[in-house]
Amino acid sequence: MAIKHGLKNLAFRYGIEVNRYDPSVSSEARLFKLLEARRIDTVIDVGANDGEYGRLLRQRGYRGAIVSFEPLHDEHHRLLAAAEGDRQWFVAPRMALGDETKEIEINVAGNSCSSSVLPMNERHALAAPQSRYVGVQRVPMRRLDDVQHAAIDRGQAILLKIDTQGFEMPVLQGAPKLLERIAGLQLELSLTQLYDGQVLYLDMIQWLRERGFELWNVIPGFVDLASGRLLQMDGVFFRSD
Repeated sequence: MAIKHGLKNLAFRYGIEVNRYDPSVSSEARLFKLLEARRIDTVIDVGANDGEYGRLLRQRGYRGAIVSFEPLHDEHHRLLAAAEGDRQWFVAPRMALGDETKEIEINVAGNSCSSSVLPMNERHALAAPQSRYVGVQRVPMRRLDDVQHAAIDRGQAILLKIDTQGFEMPVLQGAPKLLERIAGLQLELSLTQLYDGQVLYLDMIQWLRERGFELWNVIPGFVDLASGRLLQMDGVFFRSD
């Protein structure tokens, strides 16, 4: 025990916190325990960026289908490269997902991952100056219910993961039929306004609760390093039954 505490204290001196990778202390370990317990066989990854989430799934042993969506040009190219050679990882054509079919402009962030259809709130930009918008890309937007894919049709236990920087509600509103088949969701929940017009966490939780989903896990995310305030987290939801 003394050796264990000594190693943790040594790591702490270098700014590293060491914890066990198990569901009692790790939000990520809880996520993968939930995916296993709910026998998730298909993951729809909306806002996949360059494939980070898909790579994590594979690294942690998930072998089911992944269907990824990404609207930005360079990120979509890297996503294709990440999925290359993986017969169970499918990348949709470049598109945004929302509640209607049209062309839209996406604001491109300096750090890429903060890119959004919505205007960025100054609170977000102050907490992460590298995330300020640096350009715009025009892309087609479709409703998820209108997207046909064999892997989604085959899915028996589907997890819908949405990472669209404040645009989560329009994605959900464009998928009422698919939601009836969804076993669980993982999506960003903002505790304060980071993008103008976004739906905040309490309203999002209530909206999902009214459709039969309960919050099962929380994964801390975006933090204002100056104040220590948690600004954004991922919520993992599963059906109450």
